[in-house]
Amino acid sequence: MAQISVRYIVDDVDAAIPFYTDLLGFKVDMHPGPGFASLSNGDLRLLLNKPGGGGGAGQSMPDGRSPAPGGWLRFQLEVPDIDATYEKLKAAGANFRSEVITGNGGKQALVEDPSGNPVELFQPFEGGPRP
Repeated sequence: MAQISVRYIVDDVDAAIPFYTDLLGFKVDMHPGPGFASLSNGDLRLLLNKPGGGGGAGQSMPDGRSPAPGGWLRFQLEVPDIDATYEKLKAAGANFRSEVITGNGGKQALVEDPSGNPVELFQPFEGGPRP
């Protein structure tokens, strides 16, 4: 299977990198300039682009629409202890869209990166179904 990449548009690539590396365990694979970085965590490759930062992903569309951060689409990051992860991020000043929520298959919380892009933190119940 080909590697799957998720692309997030961020306001500031340099501000987003420590959020993902220091707080969520990603590593920087490539950071050739201020408008782009490629990070990874296991099999997930996360591409960060700044609007207008060069390359195709940051460019405006022919109809004039520009890429922008935010929205509700997100990737899910499984964590071993969601309460500890939540407290670590909260202490670092991260903005959350929710507290830790308990559902049918586990617990989750939505945290925002520095540009407002959501990341779903998920801890499955022991032996429970995975999404």
